[in-house]
Amino acid sequence: MRRLRSVVAAMSFALVAEVALCQPLPLASRPEDIGFSSVRLERIRQRLHADVDGGRIPGAVLLVARHGRIASLQAVGFRERATRRPMTQDALFRIASMTKPIVSVAIMALAEEGRLDIGAPVAQYLPELENVKVGVERVAPRRPMTVQDLLRHTSGLTYGIFGNSRVDELYRSSEIFRSASLAQMVSAVAALPLAHHPGEAWEYSVSTDVLGRIVEVVSGRELDAFIAERITSPLKMPDTGFFAGAATLDRIALPDAEIALPGPFPTSRPALLSGGGGMVSTAGDYARFSQMLLNGGELEGVRILSPKTVELMTSDQIPPEAERHTSVALLLDAFGPTPEMGSGFGLGFGVRTDPGRNPLPGSVGTFSWSGIAGTYFWADPEEKLLAVVMTQIPQPALIPYWRQMRTLVYQAVMK
Repeated sequence: MRRLRSVVAAMSFALVAEVALCQPLPLASRPEDIGFSSVRLERIRQRLHADVDGGRIPGAVLLVARHGRIASLQAVGFRERATRRPMTQDALFRIASMTKPIVSVAIMALAEEGRLDIGAPVAQYLPELENVKVGVERVAPRRPMTVQDLLRHTSGLTYGIFGNSRVDELYRSSEIFRSASLAQMVSAVAALPLAHHPGEAWEYSVSTDVLGRIVEVVSGRELDAFIAERITSPLKMPDTGFFAGAATLDRIALPDAEIALPGPFPTSRPALLSGGGGMVSTAGDYARFSQMLLNGGELEGVRILSPKTVELMTSDQIPPEAERHTSVALLLDAFGPTPEMGSGFGLGFGVRTDPGRNPLPGSVGTFSWSGIAGTYFWADPEEKLLAVVMTQIPQPALIPYWRQMRTLVYQAVMK
């Protein structure tokens, strides 16, 4: 046991030195100072290495912080297994749907300025959606779609990839993600029927892409420029955007096998700035964004949102009468916003609503979201804890891997 503790102490010292080179948040002197066990944190590193050696993942970066300080920042495996390029803490990942919380924050920032009303009909900002219909029968919606519906995925829109309805088939054949701009994409979406009446079902969808277009219309700026000016630059997130710049190309993390996202890693500005899934980031950058939310909208003296706005975003927003058991909600299993899992959905991410029911550890109020390429984050306000997991793995491995990471992080919390 004494030898094991010496090995762990040596590893912890090495980790401190490594983190000091890439420090997105302040570093705790020892994990124990913020309530973690160094011995138990080492279990995570060992598990990650075993997953790399077993071919489950090519590599990963995991950042765990508590009380605003980093307890562990681990980079294991490879950025690209084929070339044996080692994973680094500043590796760039396609974060897919972890773009959604960032765009949702952009919307709420505009709402705080009185420039948009999230309770207003979407057509107030995007007139092309004024006459949208429901179902292949093209019936009139029972009420208008609102900006709030877009934020909480009760808009009636869909993705088309998670279900097999006739509306899903229309989405799959529409090629909306080949659009030359967000404006063109929204016009294409407006020509498709809704899968549900607004407010009547939680259906994961292109809603946040539509929100991205609202940001452009209301702000008069293109989506990437607005996010850079109002979120990523003030929060010192230099590696978060819609593509990897020339100076960062050697930091790109690639999967071992094909992942669900279409096309190669974006290395130049794309024509379509997908607000629902188009951004790239690092574990360190996303930890800064997460810490801002955990702090009630502020980080290091920079305020992005008010505490009450963050409180609104991190509360369950799904109407009590809405159908939550859609195909994608069930596919998400422990991460879906269903009563069986004690989970809901706020304005941009999932929220924990019950201390039990779910197989994952966590507290009521924990908010989180993930990306279909493998990335995942969560923030626990009760424990003042956040974690960011960055890897690139095929879709069938996602749910078990995210469950494993959640359990491993919480088993290291001692007080």
